[in-house]
Amino acid sequence: MHNHNVYFWLKEGLSDSEVTEFEQGLVSLINIPLSIRGLYGKPADTHRPVVENSYSYGLTILFKDLADHNSYQADPVHLAFVDKNSYKWVRVQVFDMETK
Repeated sequence: MHNHNVYFWLKEGLSDSEVTEFEQGLVSLINIPLSIRGLYGKPADTHRPVVENSYSYGLTILFKDLADHNSYQADPVHLAFVDKNSYKWVRVQVFDMETK
């Protein structure tokens, strides 16, 4: 399986409606049919030296394989999410993992 993990650092000063629209976009990504399972959320309230929690939102999507992940990247819903929301973040970090 292919585990796609994306972390977003949103810009300061976004309106409530912009944040809501961003969250709705995350839901749209999770609902792309190639996704086996998807989750999103804000950092947990954990504070240890090894924990990175400076991001605003995290997204995890599980795919059957790398081919489905690659198709997801080209999916019109994914492309629309990036087009509509990219001005809202200052940083995006992706960690992809092949899982057993």
